[in-house]
Amino acid sequence: MEEFDVIVVGASVAGLRSAEQLAKRGLSVLCLDRKQEIGVPKQCGEGLGLGHFERLGIKPDKKWAVAPMTGAVLYAPSGKAVEVDFGKTVGYVLERKGFEKFLAKRAARAGAVVRVRSNVTELKRENGGVIVKVEDFFPGEFFARVVFACDGPASVVANRLGLRISISPRDLDSGIQYEMAGIEFEKPDKIHLWFGGNVAPRGYVWLFPKDKDHANVGIGIGSHIGKPASFYLDKWISDRSNISKGSIIEVNSGVIPVGGLLEKMTADNLVVVGDAAHQVNPIHGGGMALAMEAADIAASVTAKAFEKNDFSSKALDAYNRLWWEKTGRKLEKVLQIRYMLESLKDKDFEAIAENFSGKDIMTLQSGSLGDSAKLVTRKLIRTPGLMKLMLKYLKQGKGKKSK
Repeated sequence: MEEFDVIVVGASVAGLRSAEQLAKRGLSVLCLDRKQEIGVPKQCGEGLGLGHFERLGIKPDKKWAVAPMTGAVLYAPSGKAVEVDFGKTVGYVLERKGFEKFLAKRAARAGAVVRVRSNVTELKRENGGVIVKVEDFFPGEFFARVVFACDGPASVVANRLGLRISISPRDLDSGIQYEMAGIEFEKPDKIHLWFGGNVAPRGYVWLFPKDKDHANVGIGIGSHIGKPASFYLDKWISDRSNISKGSIIEVNSGVIPVGGLLEKMTADNLVVVGDAAHQVNPIHGGGMALAMEAADIAASVTAKAFEKNDFSSKALDAYNRLWWEKTGRKLEKVLQIRYMLESLKDKDFEAIAENFSGKDIMTLQSGSLGDSAKLVTRKLIRTPGLMKLMLKYLKQGKGKKSK
């Protein structure tokens, strides 16, 4: 039986960044994925902010950072636009397949072994570690002291190793995205977002440009909504001749955790990272950067566990504490703002579009509840009903951690 210090299950951004950082710390790492190709299928709109690149020490490459973005345009149900313009590049729309292969090569160069077509079918604790059974193209049994669960929102790995992870349907979004070519849209240097109950119940439609006539066009809605996400996206596209005339060259769909933040992401011999730990922004559903930043924390804590030769839940618990201090508390506040946005009706979105600037919108989504409450009080003094509703969430909040 081949032995490794750490086995990472799931080779998307969370798993690949974990594998790289663990290997850089001198640990032997095996990173497994059941898919036949890294980066396929893609699971997001592919946007990533420049600040995250800088914090992660990754330099954007034109091979996969295909479109620089300078801001966003948000549309109320009536079509009224609120533009957020930073006047400089603040992020990129990626070609995620290329980006993930870039991450895989970094992990391999750091010393990790990355294998696709490797489906984990069994996990069993034994002799102070975990035996991992793999089937498909590269079958075998492997032993590791620690397993990283980076296998998505349902995390089969975490559940099989005794860390019961569940999430309320209220905290799951259903998403579908078309990559489209031959379409027309304005401001190709901006991300575009459309809101409204008839447009996207408890969510939004997005257009992430990849070129002047090429973009990801997608939608995320609450998973509890009766009709599928494709119904709303197809309807939205059919109402716009500039989009409907285009060609659909790729389709992706999936579920997105937008809540259910985990208080505990470790157990004996186990660390959970990325979507598996629900490390996703509750408002816009972005998780790439959060997953990689969490991977850095998890790798550091795990390396220290190897120094002490202690792989118990207690030894790995520092990951929980450090992640909540750095990121979790802020996401908990963003979750409260998400609940506030869910309570708004179309007329409320119209009032926000009339009264709030792009800078104001950035304050609202930042997670700063105090600043947001002051802003709402100042801007909506003539709309007392909406002001009262928004302040109820901003001052009291309903965000809760999952146990």
